[in-house]
Amino acid sequence: MEPTKKTNVKDLFLNLGAIVALYTVVISLINLLFAVINTAYPQITNGYNYYGSQSISWPVAILIIFFPIFVFLMWLLEKAYVSEPDRRNMGIRKWLSYITLFLAGIATAGDLVTVLYYFIDGQELTTGFLFKVLAVLVVALAVFVYYISDIRGKLNSNSRKIWAGVASVIILGSIVWGFSVLGSPRTQRLLKYDEQKVNDLMTINSLVQSYYQMKASMPSKMEDLTLVQYSQIPVDPQSGKAYEYNLIGQSAKAYELCAEFNIDSKTTKGVSASYPYQDISRVHPAGYYCFKLAIPVGQYVKLPM
Repeated sequence: MEPTKKTNVKDLFLNLGAIVALYTVVISLINLLFAVINTAYPQITNGYNYYGSQSISWPVAILIIFFPIFVFLMWLLEKAYVSEPDRRNMGIRKWLSYITLFLAGIATAGDLVTVLYYFIDGQELTTGFLFKVLAVLVVALAVFVYYISDIRGKLNSNSRKIWAGVASVIILGSIVWGFSVLGSPRTQRLLKYDEQKVNDLMTINSLVQSYYQMKASMPSKMEDLTLVQYSQIPVDPQSGKAYEYNLIGQSAKAYELCAEFNIDSKTTKGVSASYPYQDISRVHPAGYYCFKLAIPVGQYVKLPM
């Protein structure tokens, strides 16, 4: 049995830094893949497609920064091991390698157990679910195989370069896939603007209904809503202009809320649910669009004291 070499401060931080970078990269890669899968294969709930608010900004940013850090730290460690082979026997390196191997094995086993449970329990194995399982399985197995090979001393300089190249291709491919499904950063900004506009219209819709409850009549213009909410009424976050409110019929208690949208919601994924909320469906075309709304039948009216 080879003696364990004493760990110095430099080796401690290099090994800890590399393992923290690895865990960060793995978690971010899985988060990225899950976000893309959720968008490409949305969950079906009660006949509606539910996309949720998916964003790949954080995982992509983390991968772009932390993966090169991981590769650089591993290069420094390998360079040190070549010059001083005894440093491969450091206690900190062995501990971190076996802990990583253990966690990768647990993740792989847990992934397979989840699939088996869903199958035995008779639950539907959707395409999105299976892709998520596959993503976790591939990432966990890759980490497991790499570290078991490293512990057994089967990795050399060339094989490490191959591993780094394959990992780079997988990460780059995942990022490209993410942008192809959810859109470029510019598209994401426009989608966030559109989502905020719909949320603002929901707020205004609630204010209109609250106004009707208080006054037993419809507000004639947007400014009347300040009687309900004394703070500033939401405005278009992109242009800074006020949203448009128009009465369709006083007796019918119908009205419309209008805004200028950037992208047709039917051509995009990963922004919001397609089912209605507060009478606003979130489905809108690109350009100027008005949601047709009305005070619900039987709306409670607050009687004057």
